[in-house]
Amino acid sequence: MTATTEHTVRVPAPRTAAPSARARRTARRRRLGAAGVLMAPFFLLLTTVFLIPVGTAAYLSFYSDDQPGLGFGPERTVFVGLRSYAAVLTDPTFLGGLGTVALYCLIYIPLMVAGALLLALLLDSGVVRLRSFAQLGLFLPHAVPGIIAALIWLYLYTPGISPVVDLFARADITIDFLGVHTVLPSIVNIALWSNLGYNMVVFYAALQAVPREVTEAAVVDGAGPVRTALQVKTPLVRASIVMVALFTLIWALQLFTEPMLLSQSSPMINSRFSPSMYIYDAAFTRNNYSLAAAASVVLLLCTVALSYGVTRLTSRNSTAEEAR
Repeated sequence: MTATTEHTVRVPAPRTAAPSARARRTARRRRLGAAGVLMAPFFLLLTTVFLIPVGTAAYLSFYSDDQPGLGFGPERTVFVGLRSYAAVLTDPTFLGGLGTVALYCLIYIPLMVAGALLLALLLDSGVVRLRSFAQLGLFLPHAVPGIIAALIWLYLYTPGISPVVDLFARADITIDFLGVHTVLPSIVNIALWSNLGYNMVVFYAALQAVPREVTEAAVVDGAGPVRTALQVKTPLVRASIVMVALFTLIWALQLFTEPMLLSQSSPMINSRFSPSMYIYDAAFTRNNYSLAAAASVVLLLCTVALSYGVTRLTSRNSTAEEAR
């Protein structure tokens, strides 16, 4: 009996040739080129509307127009170093404007974030009927330009022509919306009316991304609507809350339109009520561009420092909670 042994011959699979160094460099250049084309509009816009104005302001802050002798000679631009910054930081009106804006932020930002989040939670819970019309009605004030909104509220605040003031007067209630103690809350009211709906839309969009399985599980566990909203939904949209708070802080530090228009009817608002109004007054009323540029740089540094602080604080809290 003859035994036949079969041997299986394995043919090695053809190897794929590794890409050469030249091919890798070509592919890398293509990726970098595509990324550069996509990022070019951003960097162009950043350079045009931010870096160039900031650089110009920083340059102007170190120079000033002086007249030699008794002031009869021609003006010349001279280097003054930090003189403009010293004048800004020792000016009580500028420091008072910073204090006013700080108080404005302490009132406005919590009301804005909490109010917008509450409205978004109500819309997301289904309690509000005709949700689309409610969203449109809340967002519509944001579509009104800031100047028009300030003029509308100036009409409602001014005694003698305001139907609101007349209505309170018929009830023997005297309210001066532009008085010494009420002018700042009146400005806060205008800003809330204009921007509350916009931030509500941001929160509502974030709530729509919350998995419904999570909220259904909370309901099954016995959580009521309030507990579900505060302890389940709100932590899941923390990133949106931080973003809205940060953007609101940046916008609040640039307070200008509302007090500028209300200053026409209220002696409580002077031309240097806020840092932005101080900058406008220095540049276009006193023609001191060096002082205005220095104040602009100081305001920018305050904004950057506060924004960085908020970002670091929130990231630290998030890291601490993840480590638990």
